[in-house]
Amino acid sequence: MNAREPKRILIIENDQSLLQLLEEIFEGNGYQTYAYQHVDDIFAVFDKHKPDVVLLDYLLPGINGGELCAQLKREPTTANVPVVICSAYPQVLLSLGSYGCNAFVAKPFEINYLLREVEDCIANPERVLVL
Repeated sequence: MNAREPKRILIIENDQSLLQLLEEIFEGNGYQTYAYQHVDDIFAVFDKHKPDVVLLDYLLPGINGGELCAQLKREPTTANVPVVICSAYPQVLLSLGSYGCNAFVAKPFEINYLLREVEDCIANPERVLVL
């Protein structure tokens, strides 16, 4: 039997019910999840969990998910970890840029599509969202 280590996903989503749903979806698909409604220090949370991929809501209290993504992508120790941004407002990326994220998923999303995007980002961490 091949006992592979589960992939770790850091989820930051301010909607508690959606956060719980995302935890269930990813755990049900073999991921180890670390879920937060907001973070004060993305690097402290990142260092604590060492995720293989980060899933960020765009609209968060305080700093937005795009800025969190940009912080991760500017730091050499975290720059190669894929980041997927989710938002009900896909036009934010068109007007503000991709922040260096590897993928963008518009809300509401189809669960299988979200899973495929996350899996593709893990399999191809060099993938960059092109607008």
